[in-house]
Amino acid sequence: MPEPAPDRVRITDRLHVVAVLLDTKDWPGFAATLTEDVVAYGRTGPADVVARVRSHLDVCGATQHLLGNIRVDVDGDAARTRCYFRAFHVGLGDRAGATYECLGEYRDEWRREPSGWLLAGRVIDVRAEIGDRGVIAPLS
Repeated sequence: MPEPAPDRVRITDRLHVVAVLLDTKDWPGFAATLTEDVVAYGRTGPADVVARVRSHLDVCGATQHLLGNIRVDVDGDAARTRCYFRAFHVGLGDRAGATYECLGEYRDEWRREPSGWLLAGRVIDVRAEIGDRGVIAPLS
């Protein structure tokens, strides 16, 4: 029987899962990747974090969150990751044809829970923006 994947691999897989859940707009799935006390996207708790992300992604069309240069530091049941991201967003409605892209780094905190590694915190450092930021602007 093969040995279980090391924590570093499991956490990297979770990073990719989160990106796919954002791109597929699977909000229950995204919520399931978060700890109960998560602090991310300027909000606290899964419901508020998901609502914040939805306010930006539900107003645009297709998105693609690509990750690279992933660094993982595991310390027992806690871990930190840093990774570059490139997020592409396509406009909808009156913004059809417009695009918005941002590049930067996610600085994440992870916690091992009975269900596996969950996201406990995320800080986003946007280093460059291209296009129309209105593509992801929350509706008023």
